[in-house]
Amino acid sequence: MPDLIERTLVLLKPDAVERGIVGNIITRFENVGLKIVGMKMVWVDKAFSKKHYSEHVAKAFYRSLEEFIISGPVVAIAVEGIHAVEVVRKMTGSTEPRQALPGTIRGDFAHHSYAYADNKGTAVKNIIHASDTSENAKKEVALWFTDKEIHTYKTVHEKHVF
Repeated sequence: MPDLIERTLVLLKPDAVERGIVGNIITRFENVGLKIVGMKMVWVDKAFSKKHYSEHVAKAFYRSLEEFIISGPVVAIAVEGIHAVEVVRKMTGSTEPRQALPGTIRGDFAHHSYAYADNKGTAVKNIIHASDTSENAKKEVALWFTDKEIHTYKTVHEKHVF
């Protein structure tokens, strides 16, 4: 990949799948010129949840996070583009949907809060996961996708980028 071109992981969580907004979210990434290089629907089990959320396993909220991520299918997407990690994080909005600005994915599709989730003993229904750093993006893409599941092709956007 040329300099500044990154690959990152996006997970459309069970609430996004159940609400039928997967296509709307994917369209947002494509509209800004990001390229989908891998995509699959996965039903996450407890063992894989522990791998993906390894930094949170010992935290008090992990149980509810695990229950949420295994509650339904997840759409895993490997996205590629210029500063992809930063761009995708901006597009997703604040992790707490209540704080997410209008125009972001969470701001437009969710409104849960940490307080509400804590009160109910559940995870925050926040639609989407996006890698937070380039280092984590590399690890997460490798966890979710094999090399054979990542595809190389040119888009019309690349004619304007390279």
